[in-house]
Amino acid sequence: MLDFNTHDLSEHVGILIDTAMEREAALLPPRAYLGASSLGEDCARRLQFQFFDAPKDVGRHFAGRTLRVFARGHRIEDWMADWLRQAGFDLRTRDDRGEQFGFATANGRVRGHADGVIVAGPDTFRYPMLWETKAVGAKTFRELQKKQLAASRPVYATQVALYQAYLGLHEHPALFTAICADDMDIYAERVKFDPGLAQRASDRAVEILRACDAADLLPRISTTPTHQTCRQCPWQDRCWSLSSPTTLN
Repeated sequence: MLDFNTHDLSEHVGILIDTAMEREAALLPPRAYLGASSLGEDCARRLQFQFFDAPKDVGRHFAGRTLRVFARGHRIEDWMADWLRQAGFDLRTRDDRGEQFGFATANGRVRGHADGVIVAGPDTFRYPMLWETKAVGAKTFRELQKKQLAASRPVYATQVALYQAYLGLHEHPALFTAICADDMDIYAERVKFDPGLAQRASDRAVEILRACDAADLLPRISTTPTHQTCRQCPWQDRCWSLSSPTTLN
């Protein structure tokens, strides 16, 4: 006889949902470009694997539960856009063609898609200004409060700088917001354009693409696979099994 107690039913439904989400994620087309959202990451070799859509290590694909967390983050970001509009900000998340604000350079091999542009609103801000938002956990939220964006989350800061540069939104500070997914607290920061950061990120993209074209492996971030960044990398095994320049995919 089947056991219909609550615990077993919860597990069963969760497995069905996670399996469906993992199946859908596997059907998404690969992203054959370097994204602005990742150019601030520490390891250039990881970005090479990502660019080539190299097969991830066994067991390193996003599990259904993680995909559900991502989905929650997207919904929270949509709420933030609605709340800003309610607060009087004229926030645009699509351009005149109905497409997300973005840029492409290096023959389309470097791209980025911004969350939005605020063109008018309360007179305590200057317009137009880039808007970028994140849904974060309590730890990241506290670090943002303590250190601000550039010091606590350089990957996000790089993303903002690139958008400001390539979208021509560098004249006025960007509005960066973050929502704590644990208690829905809001963090907001004006982010002045950092031309040096944008230039370094652009130069890094060129360096990575040249190495990819030459099938050269850029240096690892560490000399040991037990480094924290390596442990979290979905290509950890693949990376540390390669000892000489080779094709990455």
